[in-house]
Amino acid sequence: MKKTTLTLVLTASALALAACTTDSTYDDFLNSQNYTGGTSGTTGSNSGSANLGTGDLSSFTVAIDKSTAEPATNATAFYPEAEDNLDDSSNSSDFSTEVTIDVSNPTTGTVNGVEITNNGGTIVCNHGSNKVSYVLTGTTNNGSVTIIGDKKCEVKLNGVHITSPDSAALNVLCKKRCFLYVADGTTNSLTDTDCSSDAANEHKGALYAKGKLLFHGTGSLEVNGRHNNAIHSADYIIFNKGNNIYATSSANHGIKANDGIFINGGIINVEVSAAAAKGINCEDSIVVRGGRTTVITTGTGAYDSTEQDAKGAAGIKTDTNFAIYGGQLHLLSTGAGGKGLKVDGQADFNGGDVYVITTGGEYSYSRNYTASPKGIKVDGDMNVTGSAILVRAAGHEAVESKSNLTVTGGSITAYSAADDAVNAAGHITVNGGYVLAYSSGNDGLDSNGNCYLNGGVVYAIGSSQPEVAIDANTEGGYKLYVNGGTVIAIGGLESGSQLSQSCYQASWSTNRWYALQYGDETIAFQTPSYGGSTLVVSTPSTPSLTMGVSTSGGTSCFGGMGNSGCTATGGTAVSLSSYSGGSGMGGGPGGMPGGRW
Repeated sequence: MKKTTLTLVLTASALALAACTTDSTYDDFLNSQNYTGGTSGTTGSNSGSANLGTGDLSSFTVAIDKSTAEPATNATAFYPEAEDNLDDSSNSSDFSTEVTIDVSNPTTGTVNGVEITNNGGTIVCNHGSNKVSYVLTGTTNNGSVTIIGDKKCEVKLNGVHITSPDSAALNVLCKKRCFLYVADGTTNSLTDTDCSSDAANEHKGALYAKGKLLFHGTGSLEVNGRHNNAIHSADYIIFNKGNNIYATSSANHGIKANDGIFINGGIINVEVSAAAAKGINCEDSIVVRGGRTTVITTGTGAYDSTEQDAKGAAGIKTDTNFAIYGGQLHLLSTGAGGKGLKVDGQADFNGGDVYVITTGGEYSYSRNYTASPKGIKVDGDMNVTGSAILVRAAGHEAVESKSNLTVTGGSITAYSAADDAVNAAGHITVNGGYVLAYSSGNDGLDSNGNCYLNGGVVYAIGSSQPEVAIDANTEGGYKLYVNGGTVIAIGGLESGSQLSQSCYQASWSTNRWYALQYGDETIAFQTPSYGGSTLVVSTPSTPSLTMGVSTSGGTSCFGGMGNSGCTATGGTAVSLSSYSGGSGMGGGPGGMPGGRW
């Protein structure tokens, strides 16, 4: 499988993209993106420039939204190769030769150098070595269009509706680029048929491209996959600002590409219902730079006999790396074993907003193979520098890295009803930004290596004994290090922690607003209905704590459970005493999870 990677040249002012090669590293690729939105957090108290997102963690929803207003948090569009960008002055694309095909009554023969045949509604077009713009119009409920040629082409969907009985509705078999232009002001649809009874029928999507598939235009396109995927490219796919795509599949994935998916903008809605299906699936990197992408998966898990493993559905799944720089992702997975975002490599959250909900339980096959539902699962390192991430998970971890998790800006707001809210198999490092890790069934923030709290604002809530708010793997010889920043921990800290910054403890009451003040800083936070007995706070200077406050001004954070930089009035002073370590475990006040949840 070919991989799409990048190399860079260093100019006097910035890193700029030079060419597409097969030799560069993923780090080069990330550096080339030139993200300009947001800023990294600091090692100080509040990292006030962090992207905190909007929405209530306990009640935000994910639903298909076809409205065309795109979010303003877009980064500069990215194109792996100059030819992908029709606005690039060096682009030599010329599609002045048009061939119009009315699928209701197609013309056959040679038209402007294109050979067109029609066999009972199956239309085949061969443009040879010409550069052609195909304009598709009309409606057929028993046909398809196949395009063959040595050169790149443009396919303009101009109010066309195709339902194919036995193949892809639109089958672009030339290996070069296909610029798929959805004509402004038009509605279009491409649908195939379930042909699973025909063992020889292996078509891969209702819309299939053998080469690169590049979407343009502001018309609407609905693609329905009933045999396999809805949209599939054997190369890479690019979505651009103005696109309005709705993809569904009842048989497999919604959008599938082999060599990369790049979302520069647009409104993309995906719904899939097949077992273990992915809404957006790629064997190479997925990069989001703008637009609003919504994915809903409802399928349960399935056993993969080839890999001898249980698999769950996922809103977005990449076999390599993931990065977001702008725009919005809205992901909902309701089936057993389902995940919102699954990344097999490294994940970098540099800007934009990510909303994830998972509601399913664990999927089990023959009791020996299981797939666990998780909001975000990253097998490699997970780095957060500018995104606002909100995750709500009914079972298992809300956010999990199988390697290291580093937060330097932006925000993670995570809730799990049954497991750790935020977990890393390696080290967790917080240098800036905001982190809410709230679990009503396990640890809030849990590192299986060291946990370094150096800056930013961390609010962690753990359940009752033996769980804690912030956990490190002391059994494995690791530690929790509190070196700086602002820390609020309901449920105490892991025993054996190294507390370089002074920590204080207090008792607490449920469902109250508290104000933590130190120096010129004020951060207010709402307590949960249930948690470990000890409240621990740590700030860069000696703090004061007040219970039962009213707040005004400031910036909402922690998914509505916090307010940073606010003015707090009223309330009762809370006595703080020195805290030297230990879990401070034990059943907390309140009963079972309730209130906000």
